[in-house]
Amino acid sequence: MALDYTNSIPLYLQLKEQIEEKIMDGVYTGKIPSERELIDEYYVSRSTVRQAIDALTRDGTLEKKPGRGTFVALKPINDWLGSLSSTSETIERMGMEPGAKLIRAESIQLPKQLQKKTSLAKAVHIKRVRYADHIPIGVENNYYPVGIGKNIMKYDLNKVSLYDLLEQELGVLSIEADQNIRSERISKEDAKLLGTTVSTSMLVAERNLKDVNGNFIEYELASYRSDMYSFNIKLLRKK
Repeated sequence: MALDYTNSIPLYLQLKEQIEEKIMDGVYTGKIPSERELIDEYYVSRSTVRQAIDALTRDGTLEKKPGRGTFVALKPINDWLGSLSSTSETIERMGMEPGAKLIRAESIQLPKQLQKKTSLAKAVHIKRVRYADHIPIGVENNYYPVGIGKNIMKYDLNKVSLYDLLEQELGVLSIEADQNIRSERISKEDAKLLGTTVSTSMLVAERNLKDVNGNFIEYELASYRSDMYSFNIKLLRKK
């Protein structure tokens, strides 16, 4: 299957995405095809294949084993629908190390569409890249009432779980959330943050969080790599 030579996206990034899609679809689950096999399948040079493999290795998606070949290394992160958990808790349940990198934390005037979702005119916006075993897996945008948000900004947001911070340090106890999950293409800004292409498909989770008294606490709009994040739910058939 030839890549698109007329596309402005470099060939190695196109090949990287093709390999990622096959991993996501379960086509590649152990050892991936050899350099020669990838060259023959995609009609590209050896240097293009090596660039793509090196990029996937840096991401932690692939692992090179000397004398044996290149293998799928990533571990998908599973989140149970119906359980109100933080990203850090989900990653830890999978035996991986959670991490975060703060991109911005600021008080802003909300656009009309966010005003409708939060019932706020102003809010504190916190944007972070989330990591699992040092691999960037998603971008989270969190919006808080100004009072809560300013207290949150006093802490090192590169190191804390926002849920733990709310509950353990600020005494804000969350109890329920309305959540919507959908698939979207990644934005240019987020693609740069995650080191992916703009054609990457993301799982977008939109969540409104309330406290024990039913008061609004947080609106979250988060995008996660669909090759590393999945949602599972157990279903029962009622007669």
